[in-house]
Amino acid sequence: MPKTQQKAFRDALDKVLHSHIDQDPHPAILALFEEKPNPELLAHISIEAYQITQHFIDYIEHLHFYCPVQRYKLPLLVNLYEESTGAISGSKNHISLMEDFLKAQGIDKSRWENVKPNPETQELIDYRKKACRNPDTYHIGAAAVMVASEGQNLEDVAADARSTLLEAKYGLAEKDTLFFSIHAIEDIGHTQQGLSLVSEICTTDKMKEEALEAVDHTCKLFWNMYEAIWVKYQAGEGIAYHA
Repeated sequence: MPKTQQKAFRDALDKVLHSHIDQDPHPAILALFEEKPNPELLAHISIEAYQITQHFIDYIEHLHFYCPVQRYKLPLLVNLYEESTGAISGSKNHISLMEDFLKAQGIDKSRWENVKPNPETQELIDYRKKACRNPDTYHIGAAAVMVASEGQNLEDVAADARSTLLEAKYGLAEKDTLFFSIHAIEDIGHTQQGLSLVSEICTTDKMKEEALEAVDHTCKLFWNMYEAIWVKYQAGEGIAYHA
């Protein structure tokens, strides 16, 4: 593909991503930072977020294994290494960082281990997993994970809320919100890598359309996840647990 066409498609992917993240954050996120702290809502969101966090390594493993362009394999391997160990950031593996965030809120381990994800959360998990595990849909998985998912932390208000504002509003320490502060920095580079990779491997109009749709659809699935949490919270429904 000529470089000019590749750049135009890269810009199109970026435009779809920003059409979502440049909007105001979901009301559930905004409600966390109203005048009065809302630890119950924060717990709902955090426990649901843990469900998607524990699958992220699976996505990156498959994206690395099936990557069709050799020069992108090393950045994916570095991403996988950091997610799995936290060694590059000098912290912990990222699932443990999310667990630290849950523990700091006083949430018992049995609650996040036995929770049954909302259907909307499960749909987000399954959509990305299915695309990443099939080499024939690699471009869709890469767009969904490396662009749309990594790009979620580029939104300024949400990125700030997940670290500094959480500490100030809920009395958390810096070590308790490392998951968010680390991702706010790392995901800038990951998203740029994703845009470059996807724009290079999509060599047909069909692949381009599918990648653009993957970015759009994944962003909508994130919104749907927050919407389901918000609706259940407003209705006074508790978190569902496995029997």
